[in-house]
Amino acid sequence: MRKLETNDFILLNNIIYKIYTTPNFNEMRYDLLEQLKMLIDFDSADFYMASNEEGKLLCNPITYNCDLDLSDMYENLDYSFGVVNSGKMLIYRETDIISDEARVETEYYKKVYKPNNWHYALQVVVAKHKKFLGAITFYRTIGKEDFHYDDIFVLDLLKEHLAHRMEQYQKNGDMTAGKLSVAEAVEEYELTRRENTILKLLMSGMNNPDICEELVITPNTLKKHILNIYRKLGIKNRVQLFKMIREYD
Repeated sequence: MRKLETNDFILLNNIIYKIYTTPNFNEMRYDLLEQLKMLIDFDSADFYMASNEEGKLLCNPITYNCDLDLSDMYENLDYSFGVVNSGKMLIYRETDIISDEARVETEYYKKVYKPNNWHYALQVVVAKHKKFLGAITFYRTIGKEDFHYDDIFVLDLLKEHLAHRMEQYQKNGDMTAGKLSVAEAVEEYELTRRENTILKLLMSGMNNPDICEELVITPNTLKKHILNIYRKLGIKNRVQLFKMIREYD
């Protein structure tokens, strides 16, 4: 069982920060799966939202290294359906609710798990105020050992933050209402062509070293351009930038 180190908690704090500050909701979900890969050993994952459509439980999937369409997953898992619909926040290994011997005999295991070479699963049921909001499932391939309780501990530290963001998303939609597009910001604040290019790259989530490589400029040159953008927009940092500008025109 792996012990969490100081760097792990720093990464967790960064994940929590991005849960709240990443403007685009779907990008936040994808980044979450990518970052969790550094804390939890998994081979594939999917992140579904609760559906408001009658007769449908899940919708709007974000996937990590998944090839098959798993949109009917929980409907097909009789032993998980009651857990998902309980209205409670839960984090559990699939083997905690059904024996491994029984799992491998299910139709779903044979049709979905085996073709993907998966065996074990760790699931997060996200809920708040007794309302189901969505579900995340992490998979390990055949031959690996089951997930540890350390993995559950990591997800337990994130669950309330995820529930808050997901609830706000369902109530208000994405965090782009009232924000300027990049094109609108360029026109309104008279950004130069180079500042326009850099702003687009910043809003796409690209980090500074990659921007320097893309534009063939030095870090100091990039820093000057970014500070000029901040000055013109009347802001001081990237968090304020994401609050002011939406990512996609």
